Amino acid sequence: MFIAILDFRTAATDRPAALATFDAEGDLVRAMPGNVAFRVYAARDDDTATAVVHEWDDEASFTGYLRSDSFARSTGTIRPMMIGTPVSRRFRADLLETVA
Repeated sequence: MFIAILDFRTAATDRPAALATFDAEGDLVRAMPGNVAFRVYAARDDDTATAVVHEWDDEASFTGYLRSDSFARSTGTIRPMMIGTPVSRRFRADLLETVA
């Protein structure tokens, strides 16, 4: 499994537009080959902070996402709203179990 976590900030007034962009692209990303999960979180204690958590079957699937029109659209819209440098952390992980 491949996991990517993106943390970024926008002005508080821009965050709703950034979230709406991810909402508009979410179903497309979730339908991509290899996508396990795509979740967007608005920080509860900071109205400028947002986090995006991606789970993919493998790194190749994530790379496909990075090359997608969806990624290009999202980045083109959200990047100009960002204040500061976004941080993307990427992990290779072994799933031990899923508990329901």
